[in-house]
Amino acid sequence: MNIQEKLKILADSAKYDASCSSSGSIRKSKDGIGNTAYSGICHSFASDGRCISLLKILLTNCCIFDCKYCLNRKSNTIKRAIFTPEEIAKITINFYKRNYIEGLFLSSGIIKSPDYTMNLLIKTMELLRHKYHFGGYIHAKAIPGASAASLKKLGSLVDKLSANIELPTESGLKLLAPNKETSKVTKIMQYVKDNKNISYVPAGQSTQMIIGATKETDKDIISKSEYLYHKYQLKRVFYSAYIPVNKDKLLPSLMVPPLKRENRLYQADWLLRYYGFKTQDLLDNNNPNFNILIDPKSDFALRHLNEFPKEINTCSYKELLKIPGIGIKSAKRIVSSRKIFTLQFKDLKNMGVVLKRAKYFITCNHKYFINPEYFEKKFIESNLVLEDKEHINNTNKQLSLFE
Repeated sequence: MNIQEKLKILADSAKYDASCSSSGSIRKSKDGIGNTAYSGICHSFASDGRCISLLKILLTNCCIFDCKYCLNRKSNTIKRAIFTPEEIAKITINFYKRNYIEGLFLSSGIIKSPDYTMNLLIKTMELLRHKYHFGGYIHAKAIPGASAASLKKLGSLVDKLSANIELPTESGLKLLAPNKETSKVTKIMQYVKDNKNISYVPAGQSTQMIIGATKETDKDIISKSEYLYHKYQLKRVFYSAYIPVNKDKLLPSLMVPPLKRENRLYQADWLLRYYGFKTQDLLDNNNPNFNILIDPKSDFALRHLNEFPKEINTCSYKELLKIPGIGIKSAKRIVSSRKIFTLQFKDLKNMGVVLKRAKYFITCNHKYFINPEYFEKKFIESNLVLEDKEHINNTNKQLSLFE
């Protein structure tokens, strides 16, 4: 099998892994090629949010495991291929020199054993770093069950390391991936957390969860993410909508991937990491799943309408972050500007506030945007849903060059 055939098979096999974000590294190349500092890594994203700036491939799609949801499971009859470390190194360097890519994302099926597979990954990284003097960005997927010595070596050669948790609960993992154990994944996370420094996994670690393959609620998923962020200081948790690539009685019979649900989880994840929200603020046992029709922050505000409207000129920075349509930058601008003058609705749009959402939850100088009689849950919710539909319709239209 030639290189082109291998590349076609192993690039296609890697497309279901979402966790290849390329931010956060400051690796500099002194006497080689490639650089992750400043503009060394370009960020390009597909329409579903996945990073496409890296060469994203598997070392091999052969695997000793038989995970029900995985295209590369051992029981599937598919074309199999394996790269040698030298082949991956040469492809990466040649693609980089031609400006096709800015770095490498390398994962692998498990062949023979976790440590055997890890040794192949390590050999690849050693060739890139030492033989070809590649100083660019590399993200590698650690193999659960590998030894601490392998983790230490691999982590010293890459910018980011990740280990996929796969499913939010142990019961879900046992059902669909009986060969895997959550404890082996969290052992990797703990090791990276304990050893992370400027020369060991400088861009941090991430993980991925499959959404919709098992019956966990959004509350289960977000609670798991919140735990992982606090316990292991993860850089990101990625959410991947379940794509039905296999037929199995244990798998759900979905016609299309739950992409809207995936989007709501990403929005909620952002609120956890940057806006001071906690899982219990967003979901509870009575409302264990996000409202698909409106974003999580708007849904939170509607379920806590007694705390609104908030006066834009007096509420705290923390309260500003709870208001739909107000982000971190616009909240800081509001706090800074109101020291000088009293803010009105017309001022907020210039500060980056999404007024079409925020207007229902704020007052400016104690005045509501519309008739105060319309400060009512059903009215606000129906308008938010309508505006969201209009936004989707507008973004799907071809823009004119002449308007």
